[in-house]
Formats: sequence, C-alpha cells, structure tokens
Amino acid sequence: MTDGLKWTVNHVPGSDDKFLDLMSEENVTKANEFHKSFPQYSVTPLQKLSALASYLGVKGIYCKDESYRFGLNAFKVLGGSYAMGRYIAKELGLDISQLPYNVLSSDKLREEFGQATFFTATDGNHGRGVAWAAKRLGQKAVVRMPKGTTKTRFDNIAKEGAEVTIEEVNYDDCVRMAAAEAAKTEHGIIVQDTAWAGYEEIPSWIMQGYGTLVLEADKQLKENGIDRPTHVFVQAGVGSLAGAVVGYFAHKYKENPPVMVVCEASAADCLYRSAVQADGNLVNVTGDLQTIMAGLACGEGNTIGWDILKNHVTVFASCPDWMSAKATRIYANPLENDPHIISGESGSVPLGLAYTALHDEDAKDLKEALKLDENSNILVISTEGDTDPVRYREIVWDGLYGTTESLSE
Repeated sequence: MTDGLKWTVNHVPGSDDKFLDLMSEENVTKANEFHKSFPQYSVTPLQKLSALASYLGVKGIYCKDESYRFGLNAFKVLGGSYAMGRYIAKELGLDISQLPYNVLSSDKLREEFGQATFFTATDGNHGRGVAWAAKRLGQKAVVRMPKGTTKTRFDNIAKEGAEVTIEEVNYDDCVRMAAAEAAKTEHGIIVQDTAWAGYEEIPSWIMQGYGTLVLEADKQLKENGIDRPTHVFVQAGVGSLAGAVVGYFAHKYKENPPVMVVCEASAADCLYRSAVQADGNLVNVTGDLQTIMAGLACGEGNTIGWDILKNHVTVFASCPDWMSAKATRIYANPLENDPHIISGESGSVPLGLAYTALHDEDAKDLKEALKLDENSNILVISTEGDTDPVRYREIVWDGLYGTTESLSE
C-alpha cells in the first residue's frame, strides 16, 4: 500500500558542497568527546533486526535507537548541548576541548561567563534538550512551542525549569518569535537547529552535535562486521539531522557512499518539494502542518542541511502518517527474536518507508530506484521513544492511523 506516498529521485543541480567538511570525522569526534564528558552519557544501542531483514529479503536492518539518549527519550539534546558549549567556549576565547561538563557546570565558569538566556522554538524534543542542558549548566532557557503541542511535551520542558509557552502559530513562526525575543534580550542567544542567511554558526554546531549518534552507529556497524551501510534512511524536519547523517557518511565514504534516503511528513515536506522543483532553491511549506510526526512538522528547511542533502541524497520521500504509525507497530511487535523497540511517531518513519519499498507490490519502482536487494545492509535511525505516551498507546493499542487516515487531510 503506497497511498499518499510521494517520492522523487534527486535531480537537483549540485553545489560546491562547501558545508560537507562540517561533518568530517574529526569534527564529529570533537563533539563526541564533549558528550562523553557528561555523566549521563552512554552509547545508545544499535538494534539488529535479523528476522525482519530476512522477511523483507535484505541482508541486514539495523536501528540506531535514540530512546536511551541521556534519559531524555530522544536524540535532540546532542545538538543543543554541544551548541551551547561551543557558544560559551567562543565567548571565553577557549576551545571546546577545554570545557568538559565538569568545567562548564562549575561555579567558577559561571563567575567568568555570567548567565545567558538561550531561546529556542520546538515541537518538543529539541526544546527539552536545550532546557535540560541550560539547567545543568546554570543558564536560563526560554522555549516557544507551536499550536497543537501536547501537554506531555509541554510538561517535559517545564520540568527542566525553562520558561515555556504554547503559541497560536506554527513551528516556523515560533522560530521567528524566539529569534526576535533573543535579539531584544541582554545576553540572549537563539539556539535553533535550522539555519538561514546570517544564522549558520550555531546550527552548524548543532549538526556536529548530532554527529555523535552517527559516529556511534558507524562504529557499531563495524562491530557487526559491516564496513559501511549500503542504505541509510533518515527523517527530516528542517533537515539538520538528515544533513548531519548524510554529511557524515558522504564525507567518510567519498569513493563509495551509501544510498541515502530522506523521509519527511507529507504535511511538511519542504525538502521533497524542493527536490521536485529541482532548481537548487528551498521551497517552503506553510499552514498548520498537522501530522502525527510532531518532530518533523517544520515547513522551512535548514540552508546548510539542504546544501548537503541536494548533493548526496538519492531519493526524497513525502510520507503519510499511516507509514509512521505502521512502523511504530512493527517496532513494538517484532518478528521472532528481534528486539522490541519503543519508537515514537517521528522516530519510526524511516523504517516505514524502507518496509514499504521492500514489501509492497506497488512500491517496486521505489525498490528499484534505491537498488535494494538481498545484499543490502540498511541503517535506520529511531530518533525518539514514546515522547508522547498517550499518542504512542493510541497508535500501538488502538490502531490509530491504521489505514490511509491522516491528520493532514
């Protein structure tokens, strides 16, 4: 069943690829060393789905499970924490390697640096990560959330001591609101995982922070005897995580990169639309952006991420809500001895697209375009656990979005 699925092979003209070096193994390792200094750090699991791979006729399917990250049930804290560390280091004229967690969180550092207010807009996980890091580093956080945000996501941020509100505007307008407030606040800084003209340094640090999970996954695949994945499926909201994942693999395996696939929510498919337009420019999606994939409900792409993606992605896909919900259920009800994975709505969609391409008769053309076969080793990233437990149970227990239903219709 491919109802509502749209995809395109990437024919966007390439650029000079000036941002690819951001995601070099050297830069990502620097971010990883920073994260390792946190007492909460541990490597998240790479789950091997052998029975599912056999069922779908591929060699291997591996899921990087970010529900274990820093006890926050999602990957986003990797980016926000690293960007805040880099910002403080820059203000003090230091290298980030000189500011491990125990130094950053010390009274001495607060005396030297003072107190900043980190502003951000979020659908949930990014804001929670920024609030969590700010609290531990003795800084302030202000978080703006779009309309439609659930109480659970709001409460998770409020618990970290941030000033948080739900606004009557969509995510992209919340970004503009937070940026404007930061500009008017003494020692106010916008920490956003999207970039625009004139705002690229902090988003580039956030992307390097996300690189920790890719670096870990790359090492874990090698431990499983896999030199590199043949295929990488990654979800995109603004495209920061996708740019980080694609950028890392494209930089490291320049001679023989994996086939890379970007999955978006159909209600907020700005990168897919940009790929269809194929002139190199970003296309914005406006409106309410209603989708169960709350973390992907972003209609305006990250300029840095897009530059990397248009140079290195094979297929861009616009995915309906049922595809995410189905994969959430597949993770929750594994075949044979495969591990049970709790994957939230924004975490599941890469597996949903891979499953559709491999399983559904009317998706054969997608399978062929991606060159998926019995030799394929697929990496998918589950970016979050049940960050909204009520919605998670509705999907897994009640069969929400079990057919072609969609919030965006």
